[in-house]
Amino acid sequence: LTKDGTNVSLYTSLRLQGDDSERNVPPTKDTNLPTCLLCVCLSGSVYCEEIDIEAVPPLPKETAYLYARFNKIKRIAVSDFADIPTLRRIDFSGNRIEEIEDGAFSKLLLLEELSLAENRLLKLPVLPPKLTTFNANQNRIKSRGIKANAFKKLTNLAYLYLGHNALESVPLNLPESLRILHLQYNNITTITDDTFCKSNNTRYIRTHMDEIRMEGNPIVLAKHVNAFSCLRTLPVGAYY
Repeated sequence: LTKDGTNVSLYTSLRLQGDDSERNVPPTKDTNLPTCLLCVCLSGSVYCEEIDIEAVPPLPKETAYLYARFNKIKRIAVSDFADIPTLRRIDFSGNRIEEIEDGAFSKLLLLEELSLAENRLLKLPVLPPKLTTFNANQNRIKSRGIKANAFKKLTNLAYLYLGHNALESVPLNLPESLRILHLQYNNITTITDDTFCKSNNTRYIRTHMDEIRMEGNPIVLAKHVNAFSCLRTLPVGAYY
């Protein structure tokens, strides 16, 4: 269902039963009719869910919200969003994405929410600066697939979901803005006193952090109590 209650599958089916002359309009940069016949376009939002597309379709100008969940998209290119700087939310959950070109999202200066959950990623792309929510749950990401400063400059990032991947360690340089961090069911075996806190500053408190999930990892959290000294609540996970 869309935000206004429209049944996407039914709506799309009805649109596709329209006049053949409309459906055969060739895709050009000057018209968005083909995309909006295949998908549902509603006042800045484009819904392309469960229609088996294999690539990101050309988007109408001024698109702010793109929902392309549960398709067969394998690759994200820089050109997919080069002319759509107005995007604020993108959801690619449940696709087959293995590759994201460098810079595909980095110039989306208004983008606040990005979901790449349930794909086949081995590494993370460069993320845009205003991001508040990033979801990459259920991929194949290992620690070497996350650059050391991947999150450092994301000063608005509050929700980071990296559960059900193949991480061997907690990502470095997590921003102070972070409130929720999900790392459950990875392969994390160790953490240090500087992972969440600052070993050289015993008075430091990570004031925004409300939840850290680490269950399903081989690490025994009780062996690293100093790593949590700056947190208001202990991480969820195995302590013995």
